Amino acid sequence: MSRDHSNHPAKPINHAWGYTGYGDFRPFPHRLIRPQCAGRLHAERAARRDDAREEADSQHEGGVVIVPTAGTEQNGPHMVLGKHKFIINHASNLIARELGNALVAPVMTYVPEGNVEAPSGHLAYAGTITLPNEYFMKVLDYAARSLAVHGFTDIVFIGDSGGNQRGMDEVASLLNAAWADAPSRVHFVGEYYSANGFLDWLNDQGHDTIGGHAGIADTSQLLFVNPDHIRADKLAPRGGGEGSGVSGDPTLASTEYGAKGLQLKVEVTVNRVRALIAER
Repeated sequence: MSRDHSNHPAKPINHAWGYTGYGDFRPFPHRLIRPQCAGRLHAERAARRDDAREEADSQHEGGVVIVPTAGTEQNGPHMVLGKHKFIINHASNLIARELGNALVAPVMTYVPEGNVEAPSGHLAYAGTITLPNEYFMKVLDYAARSLAVHGFTDIVFIGDSGGNQRGMDEVASLLNAAWADAPSRVHFVGEYYSANGFLDWLNDQGHDTIGGHAGIADTSQLLFVNPDHIRADKLAPRGGGEGSGVSGDPTLASTEYGAKGLQLKVEVTVNRVRALIAER
């Protein structure tokens, strides 16, 4: 028998404070879950976890795993600190689907971003978190070793930011030398970041203010992946002026450009991974 709640005021929404990614904290609403729904919700979540585990168990043995790396760095006033994480997580899933037999590891979001003693690079701007290259390499090394233990034979390193490229290359070389007689190999695909053709394509569209950081290319890709991570009212050429941490003109960014950029990254990476595996 249903109960009439029309004469009872609605319960207020509880709020908890959470970081928005925009440099401030705002209340996030969390609606109450009725007790009679909790059991069903728990069962549904448990079923999804079981399905995910079964899929992982069935695919990983002798398969491919992608290890994405991405810097946590300032991106001017218009874009969240986790820009690289959101972009590479989206791209990695597309790459895995295209390869067909691949899974994606959690994104490593702490990478070399400059010196702490005398702040340099992106670390000179608020919001950036750095990890010295030796420690970044050690974390990456043990991530790959762990995945090899679980049966993955082809471990792919890709990175969406510049400071992590050298470390990934060095770890791949060191592990492949150590694993000369083992079934697993590490494939560093630098083309994802440095030879995907996106900047050349933007130049062909007539843009000469692309910028090297948080400009047209970066902003377009994040607009495509999740426009909620862009503050449209803060978009400005060069981020509004000196000291903004932005180069280029992000006001010219578009979701169409972002889609093209992701397409090019996915295509070059899939082709390179297939070639590296075929060379084994």
